[in-house]
Amino acid sequence: MSYLPYVIGAYAVFVLVLAWDFIAPRLQLRRQLRAARALARRQQAARSPRDANAELAR
Repeated sequence: MSYLPYVIGAYAVFVLVLAWDFIAPRLQLRRQLRAARALARRQQAARSPRDANAELAR
């Protein structure tokens, strides 16, 4: 009786989980950075018209 298919399957699962543990945090970090940059752009766009109007009001 050979355990070769079981061993190959176990190593394959191990490699997949290891790869996911490597990739998942990077994807999450990229998503969070994109959200933070979008929020900063929205805040900057919301601030710009008020600053321009304040300068014109003087």
